[in-house]
Amino acid sequence: MARPPLSPTSVSFRPRLISPITRLLLFLLLITLTFTSNCRPYDPSLPREKTLLFSNESAFKIALFADLHYGENAWTDWGPAQDVNSDRVMATVLDQETPDFVIYLGDVITANNLPIPNASLYWGRAISPTRSRGIPWATVFGNHDDAQFEWPSEWFSATGIPQVQCPHENISISGEECTFRGTTRVELMEEEINSNVLSYSMNGPRELWPSVSNYVLQISSSKNPDSPAVFLYFLDSGGGSYPEVISSAQAKWFQKQSQAINPDARIHEIIFWHIPSRAYKKIAPMRTFGLRKPCVGSINKERVASQEDEWGIMDILVDRPSVKELGALEPCNHV
Repeated sequence: MARPPLSPTSVSFRPRLISPITRLLLFLLLITLTFTSNCRPYDPSLPREKTLLFSNESAFKIALFADLHYGENAWTDWGPAQDVNSDRVMATVLDQETPDFVIYLGDVITANNLPIPNASLYWGRAISPTRSRGIPWATVFGNHDDAQFEWPSEWFSATGIPQVQCPHENISISGEECTFRGTTRVELMEEEINSNVLSYSMNGPRELWPSVSNYVLQISSSKNPDSPAVFLYFLDSGGGSYPEVISSAQAKWFQKQSQAINPDARIHEIIFWHIPSRAYKKIAPMRTFGLRKPCVGSINKERVASQEDEWGIMDILVDRPSVKELGALEPCNHV
């Protein structure tokens, strides 16, 4: 007897390489920043309401969550269970570490697994642990956040496309049918910004689109809010709906912006993006010897999956002494 065609509920895309709890803990980075405030005056090109403040009596703590991949394998039992695990781990981290600010460093969702018209529903769930605790946050896009839906070949049979079953979620999708159009970067960002007063995310300059999450935030002392203590830069490293690159235009935008607000490079700058630079292939190659035991997850078992091309941003950062940290995601197992 012929084997019956597979239904969508029996299909599973390539699973995450490590468990979501391990992945979340692996890519959680808590940065404690202690600043002085003898810096240059506030720059009017930065919205005043987007300036983060810290107390002179305490450090400013930032938590990073990366590769959460909400909605992955959304129609299976396995996928939603991983989202529940991520909910729990983020809640635990936020309650125990009590950060002042949270950065979502890309691949918040797995859009290529989401057959619904509004991926913002999953995006909203991913940021809800931070939002419910009244902690401000910012996001930067990864290569999965607006990726087109991937049709698995198992869904096709001699009788044609099987009946599609929408993923079962605890969130309401009233009046909407399954769709495979996807949600664009701009739509995701606008929904986040318009629906959340605690979001510090921004749609970047239109001349840089389709690259969207390009912006800068200022951190200042509460006693001297007009003087920046550090600048946080966010760059969209592409992927999904367009190539995985930081373009020459983005590099020039960073150079122009940093020269305008920090011309003498005296103020510290921290840079965040998702897909590692091609330089990581040289500085963080997969180790083939001398490894007594693997680190957490698969970080020492895979090659670097870097950006497709290098268009100048790394040269600019290397030559800029004020750049103190580069928060690129998972140099050893980005996928």
